[in-house]
Amino acid sequence: MKPAIWLDGSLRDADSAMVSVFDHGLTVGDGVFETVKATEGQPFALTRHLRRLARSARGLGLPEPDLDEVRRGCEEVLKAHPVPFGRLRITYTGGISPLGSDRGTAGPTLVVALVEAARRPDATAVITVPWARNERGALTGLKTTSYGENVIALARAHEHGATEALFGNTVGALCEGTGTNVFVVLDGQLHTPPLSSGCLAGITRALVLEWAGAKETDLPLEALRGAEEVFLTSTTRDVQAVHRVDEHTLPGAPGPVTAEALRIFIERAAADIDP
Repeated sequence: MKPAIWLDGSLRDADSAMVSVFDHGLTVGDGVFETVKATEGQPFALTRHLRRLARSARGLGLPEPDLDEVRRGCEEVLKAHPVPFGRLRITYTGGISPLGSDRGTAGPTLVVALVEAARRPDATAVITVPWARNERGALTGLKTTSYGENVIALARAHEHGATEALFGNTVGALCEGTGTNVFVVLDGQLHTPPLSSGCLAGITRALVLEWAGAKETDLPLEALRGAEEVFLTSTTRDVQAVHRVDEHTLPGAPGPVTAEALRIFIERAAADIDP
């Protein structure tokens, strides 16, 4: 089944959904996006994702997105392409613009697409990478389409038999993954880097903080090697245990704190599709 796509106000199939080669999202990465988990045609935490889309757009200086239209696009795509478990992608760009950093006047481009996704395994391996997140950069905290750093780091992870790469920031503090937030257990206490580290304000991260409890703590990148447990959070991973960080093995993953966080997350998410 070919995916259905919502493009600038109408439903298209994959063969007719075309964006201009002059779109600023393509030429300079001038855009923002959200990835939403969809289960049996139902998006999870869509309201939180739409709020973050609007925050990212404002931070990038894009016109305020029409969230009613975005929601309508999501509904149409989900109806047209029902899948048991899918990745719903909302992309909002600067639209047709000159070949440079200046934006044009044509207005933004909005794309909503859905593809079927594989469910993640219970535990995974990660690596750390030598490149730093800039916690003081212009794009810090924004979910933008400027993903080149993540592409490079994730490719490095795959080369080392891992599914995610973790970054420190410019002062050597633990920050985030290419598409995940990270939690660590130290002396039985659950910690995650604060937003001031430069990490994205992940939707799943926020829910784990609210539902399972954790301390937002500045930690050195080396804390990963001394942790009793490590887990990742993201829209499609939910809560995923880490069994290896670089060459350091974490036996018994998922550990008890991770397992409890996952249990609470599954229970609360099942009770409220849009928390």
